[in-house]
Amino acid sequence: MMSTTIDKATLTFLKDLSKNNSRDWFNDNRGRYEVARDNWKAFALDLVEAMNEVDNITKHKIWRINRDIRFSKDKTPYNTHLSLGLTRKKPELRGGYYLRIMGSGSMVAGGFFGPEKQDLKRIRQEIDRDGDAFRQALADKVLLERFGSLEGDQVKTAPQGYKRDNPNIDLLRYKQFLLTRPIPQKEVLSVSFVSTIVSDYLAMRPFLDLMTDVLTTDENGVPLC
Repeated sequence: MMSTTIDKATLTFLKDLSKNNSRDWFNDNRGRYEVARDNWKAFALDLVEAMNEVDNITKHKIWRINRDIRFSKDKTPYNTHLSLGLTRKKPELRGGYYLRIMGSGSMVAGGFFGPEKQDLKRIRQEIDRDGDAFRQALADKVLLERFGSLEGDQVKTAPQGYKRDNPNIDLLRYKQFLLTRPIPQKEVLSVSFVSTIVSDYLAMRPFLDLMTDVLTTDENGVPLC
């Protein structure tokens, strides 16, 4: 089956929106937005279908174009990107996938954006116990080539309960565990874009599989379910 491609008009709309982020302009160009939105939704469905051939995706989310500006200093009303997230089947599989396209600056990402308190505690227990396993997963050749090093917010010194001179303190500091890759616009418009993103997500799997093993067992390695 031929996968949906991202239309050049979709990226052009997003680029124009970034220069004209106002309600009046958006209302005048609502027809262009609706075409771009439908293109993105069709692409998302094809991506989910392709991912379910190699993973188990239980749901996907497409974020709204409208920004929540209630608590933001930036009062521009619209996001200048289209984005989606894919959720893996819990509790058996952990981690999530993300994709964002823009007029410029598109990116693919995955991992753990906001681990729950108990999950973060369990991850840190395992890092403290066997940091080498995490380093080995993050040193996977394909993962490194596509994403480079681990990203995400960190505590400034050491998390509670751990010393600053812990040999794994560089990993223990993380509050998020993210892998990201910028996407050239030529790649976004390619007929093989779905296949490329699936390959990106599969490249994350050594790390996601390790995290899944950690989060589905207790500190003694006993399965939780």
